[in-house]
Amino acid sequence: MSSTPNASDVTTYGAAWLASAGRYPRSTLALWEERPDAPVVLPCGTAFDVVTAPAIFGRRMLDRLWEEGPGSGPVAEFRGRMLLFAAPGTAQRLPTLLEWEEWGADGREDCRTTAIPPLLCHGTGDAVTVPAPAGAACADRSGCRWLVAPDTRQPWLPGPEVLLWAAVRAARAALRISIFPPEDQGAKVYDVSRRR
Repeated sequence: MSSTPNASDVTTYGAAWLASAGRYPRSTLALWEERPDAPVVLPCGTAFDVVTAPAIFGRRMLDRLWEEGPGSGPVAEFRGRMLLFAAPGTAQRLPTLLEWEEWGADGREDCRTTAIPPLLCHGTGDAVTVPAPAGAACADRSGCRWLVAPDTRQPWLPGPEVLLWAAVRAARAALRISIFPPEDQGAKVYDVSRRR
C-alpha cells in the first residue's frame, strides 16, 4: 500500500506559490478566484522546475519517493504524464546525471536503457500547464489533477539527485531481475522420483 498523501485542492498559500512563478502573480490569483477550475500555463526556472514522466512510470517514481525516500514536492497529472515539481536547476542537471548513470543517454539497448522512459525536463525558458487549484473540477474536464497539491508558500522540492534515485528505483522495480539463469528449454528432464 502506498503512503503517498491523498490528492487535495491547492491551499491559498499553495496557489500564491504557484502564481509567484509567473510574471503577473496577482492576475493569476485573480483568474483563479473567478475560475478556480481553470488550468494555467506557468513558466519554469524560478519558483520550480518540472520533470514529466509517462503516468505509470511517474507513479512508480512517486511511490518510491514516499515509501523509501524523502517524499515529494507537488505532483500533478496532465494528459497522461506525471508532473513532478522540482527545485530550480533540476531540469539542467538531471539529464546529465541520467547520462552519467547510462540510463538511455547514448541509445544503447540493454535492460537499463529500456527501463526508464523519456523524462522531459522543463526549466528556465520553458512553461508547463498546471492544474487549477480546484483540481477535482479540472480532472473531470481536461484530464489534469493534483496528486500532491501545493499547500505552503515554500514547499520542499526534490533536486536532481533525488529524482535520479527515484527513477533508478522505479526502473529496477519494474525490471524484476532474477539472479537465476533462465531455464534451458531444450534440456531433457528425468523423473527421479520413481527410482528404486
